[in-house]
Amino acid sequence: MKIKQFVFNPFQENTYLLYDETGEAIIVDAGCHTSSETAEVKQFAEENNLTVKFLVNTHCHIDHVLGVNALRSAFGVESYAHREELPMLQTVPSQAQMFGFDIDTVPQIDKTLEDGDTIKFGNTTLQVIHTPGHTPGGICLYSTSNNIVLTGDTLFQGSIGRTDLGGGSFDSIINSITTRLLTLPDEVIALPGHGPATTIGKERVFNPYLKD
Repeated sequence: MKIKQFVFNPFQENTYLLYDETGEAIIVDAGCHTSSETAEVKQFAEENNLTVKFLVNTHCHIDHVLGVNALRSAFGVESYAHREELPMLQTVPSQAQMFGFDIDTVPQIDKTLEDGDTIKFGNTTLQVIHTPGHTPGGICLYSTSNNIVLTGDTLFQGSIGRTDLGGGSFDSIINSITTRLLTLPDEVIALPGHGPATTIGKERVFNPYLKD
């Protein structure tokens, strides 16, 4: 599996395009906000002869869903998120107002996911890990064969996701990280929703939020 990372919108959100040798691809956390950012994703897919199969959201805060409708339309695909994110999705217009955006249309989610589900494209399989805390329906996507986990806004390099927003819970996010992510092998690369990549092993040792 190969991964193309884009950094989009004023929140410097990481949008990931995952693809493998079959040419099939998915997009995780479509954060593209402007037409030029949307065009950047389309151009990369076209230049690499990729067929985007669907979109996946790790959660539905505004910075992670700004490009959902545009990319659903551009690629003619469905979008997925955890069932418990649907109420959060309905608040996107009000989230937008808080941050000075003008969004009237709620991003479309076509299929809901549950903990333990597997999602597949090409020869690649990702496991859905429910990690509530940043939001109630936050998920991470784990590829055992590639030693990679996309952690959304649950776990960052040296930090964790905010829990002071609607639906957030500090106790829940610490429990999610401790019981769902730190149980993965140390060498697993964690690709977060903001900032640089890290590894599970580094966060186990150095993340100040995960100290006893």
